[in-house]
Amino acid sequence: MIIAISGKLARVGETSVAIEAAPFEYEVLVADYTRRQLQGKIGQEVRFHTLDYIEGGLQGGRMTPRLIGFLTEPERQFFDLFCSVDGVGVKKALRAMVRPVKELATVIEQQDTKQLSALPGVGPATSERIIAKLRRKMPRFALMVDRDAAGEAIEGGSQITAETFDALISLGHSETDARKLIDETIASGKKFKDTESLLTAIYQRSH
Repeated sequence: MIIAISGKLARVGETSVAIEAAPFEYEVLVADYTRRQLQGKIGQEVRFHTLDYIEGGLQGGRMTPRLIGFLTEPERQFFDLFCSVDGVGVKKALRAMVRPVKELATVIEQQDTKQLSALPGVGPATSERIIAKLRRKMPRFALMVDRDAAGEAIEGGSQITAETFDALISLGHSETDARKLIDETIASGKKFKDTESLLTAIYQRSH
């Protein structure tokens, strides 16, 4: 199983990108939101967190291995959960992810069936199933920060905020309290290089 791939971004297509990782060139399927982030970066070094799956018919059709790429590990984890909902699957999930994971997670957490149903390929019935299965798993993803904004405050971006959220929950904080503490600390303008430094800053602010 390939869990990550790094290389030079060779091409950006409508549903996939090409990565040069000498001596090979790999096709990596991406969601529309990821594709938009990569436009203008052809020729630059990129790294994808990946999932693999086999595409093809079950009745004698050609089976083709595919790689799906994400710019952060939390995005990969969110996609994996999204695909676990009955009636979704890989292709529908890729079509649906036209907005940042933070926004999608917030929509699911708030049980906003209207916005969820408006996503490509997601109708009212599917949106209800998504909310029923994933609503309680969304708080850590709703904390994700924009990659460009995160670069200023948190070197590890969304992965660190997710780990910090989990740590606060394990220490007895409610989901609402944990989210508030993280948001307020990040908004302070300080820089954090890892989960430990962010947790330390949170407790320094609260005492």
